[in-house]
Amino acid sequence: QVQLVESGGGLVQAGGSLRLSCAASGHTFSSYVMGWFRQAPGKEREFVAVISWNGGRTKYADSVKGRFTISRDNAKNTVWLQMNTLRPEDTAVYYCAAGFEGSNSTSEYLYWGQGTQVTVSS
Repeated sequence: QVQLVESGGGLVQAGGSLRLSCAASGHTFSSYVMGWFRQAPGKEREFVAVISWNGGRTKYADSVKGRFTISRDNAKNTVWLQMNTLRPEDTAVYYCAAGFEGSNSTSEYLYWGQGTQVTVSS
């Protein structure tokens, strides 16, 4: 079992940056593919980015490609999402998730954090 805790959200102006962190408990963090998802009010949870177990492969949603960067440090049991050039449409609750498949589908992930709010003002 893995427990995930996100942090780093907040209020930022358009064009600004935030760095989200996801700290994992447990001894098997390095076994998992880690993903970031987000959910805006009234919308379904959507894929943002995913990183392979060793950080060698990443994949991004088209809407964030070139602006967001996912990274991980298995020694620290942590995955990050660096978000640059933020836009009002990036406003959402951001969740990290752990699974075994490098998927953009929420159903493929086994463990979820509680989420952290990101609000981008125009």
